[in-house]
Amino acid sequence: MLILLLLFTFLSPSFTSVDSFNNFSFPSFDSDSCTNGGNLICSDSATASNGTLNVTSDHQQQQPRDPPPINQIGRVLYKYPVIGWPAYICTTFSIRILTDPNSEGAGDGMAFVLTQDAAPSPANSFGSFLGIFDQSTQGVVHQLAIEFDTYKNEFDPDDNHIAIDTVSVQSPVAVKSLNSTGINLKSGTLSETHQVLAWNFTSIELPNKSLGTKNNLVVKIVVPVISGLLFLAILSLPFVLRSLRIQRERLARKVDIEVMIAAANGPQLFSYKKLLKATRNFSKDNLLGTGGFGNVYKGVMSKPPTTIAVKKINATSKQGEEEYLAEICTISRLRHKNLLQLQGWCHDHDQLLLVYEYMPNGSLDRFIGKDNTFLDWATRYKVLLGLASALVYLHEECGNPVIHRDVKPNNVMLDSKYNAHLGDFGLARLLQNEASVTTRIAGTPGYLAPEVSFTGKATPESDVYSFGMVVLEVVCGKRTKGIMDENSLVDSVWRLYEKGVDALLDCVDRLLEGKFDEEEVKRSLVVGLACLHPDFMLRPRMRKVVQVFMNPNEPPLNLPESRPNFVCLSFNSSTITSTITDLGSSKVDGGGSMETLLDETTVQYGLCHV
Repeated sequence: MLILLLLFTFLSPSFTSVDSFNNFSFPSFDSDSCTNGGNLICSDSATASNGTLNVTSDHQQQQPRDPPPINQIGRVLYKYPVIGWPAYICTTFSIRILTDPNSEGAGDGMAFVLTQDAAPSPANSFGSFLGIFDQSTQGVVHQLAIEFDTYKNEFDPDDNHIAIDTVSVQSPVAVKSLNSTGINLKSGTLSETHQVLAWNFTSIELPNKSLGTKNNLVVKIVVPVISGLLFLAILSLPFVLRSLRIQRERLARKVDIEVMIAAANGPQLFSYKKLLKATRNFSKDNLLGTGGFGNVYKGVMSKPPTTIAVKKINATSKQGEEEYLAEICTISRLRHKNLLQLQGWCHDHDQLLLVYEYMPNGSLDRFIGKDNTFLDWATRYKVLLGLASALVYLHEECGNPVIHRDVKPNNVMLDSKYNAHLGDFGLARLLQNEASVTTRIAGTPGYLAPEVSFTGKATPESDVYSFGMVVLEVVCGKRTKGIMDENSLVDSVWRLYEKGVDALLDCVDRLLEGKFDEEEVKRSLVVGLACLHPDFMLRPRMRKVVQVFMNPNEPPLNLPESRPNFVCLSFNSSTITSTITDLGSSKVDGGGSMETLLDETTVQYGLCHV
């Protein structure tokens, strides 16, 4: 059995020339508290840092695979003598006892001691001796100690009590059991961390005549101290035990998830506290942007020094951690040079946080239609090629096809060399209930393929449509803000195309000032119009798009001479027919709801020319 010990003491020599009144207060502790310039003498394993007095080693600072510390003793003494006899003594302190996650139970406990000198604890006083006595001093040395015992030895009444010791820990003067909680901490490897959060002490000298006998001395000194300590212990014990229980549950859950992540080769699991610190409590100054799934914050990790982007998901979902983990592991396994890599995640405080690599140049939308930011033509062409390559990977190369559902400039991130990285892939599947997909369509107006508005289902072809709109925006330097802007931009490019391919050069972003490759511009705009074809069956595959971008000798994409005017929808059900214009108006004949029937029919599209 492994035993972890602690001793908490202060110096109180009798018959020492000191003031008739002593008072000191430590609302918190810092690293200087235990130095020569401080007011405490810390020996053995006792240290002070970050506002806390660690009487024994803090297991939270250890590596996960390190074994629990064993047979530890920590002693903390107040540096200056105080009145111990005859005197009225009152002391209050806040303590925290934490069980090591690698331990199967509690350690032996801690003690408050009145001692005659500043000597360290006896060498072999760990374990049941609580750092007060050892085999040689047991029953010989007289000290006053108040023990907080958390482990049941053979001479203890139970495993959770407070007792007064004078010459031996085996024969206490008084015992108060706190074992009504029913927690069993008796078996296995035992280890605890003992921390003092605050300490106040007052000692007032009393005249000798006020103490008649030795019994009166014990009563008048010990009873107030014991009463205060018992009241404090009884008051704080439920909170301490509840905190320990919650912490044990969280640690157990974290271990289970980490085992699952390791087995699935998944992304790193971050603590909520660590991400909160990295983003400065999700400060507005760290806000990088706002998207359809939530806000994105810049974060700085200290060890190792790394800059990250943290997406704080605001979508609601009834999924638990295991369901989240399954989808997140799937997303993290999607690896391509033009995909924004998921580095980790956190699901705590009823929030889902996703950690991505940081892109210093932000999103592509910052460089479209704005005079204060500018991308030259070579960079724009590289961005479009990178985005197309990412979609080829998602649609054809990653095993099971992945549909992005929301391709737009806001989701295209640029690294320090302006390489494109497509983000937010897989989030629609992660956060959206499959059963409600027809009631809330994933996507952004202006980039949404027309058929998705009616079927409610995204396809690789709908991603191609969204890509075509991004191509037109990047080349023309104009943003679409909805379906009206979408048709305005598409119409203007089509009108130029109807005049001849060379006329397409008139719609190029004016900020380029004519500095662009004309053949690449014409090739890009033809690709964009082909991807925006209203008939999804006539849109090119993304692999063909990449080939056209990369190879000037690749056969061009086929386009009609003018923009198609109508898309006709026919249903295999005789109860409903619909004709949809390019602006999305519809006519429904027959009874019943279109939204209801769409789930029961197969939609077929055919191109009609006027």
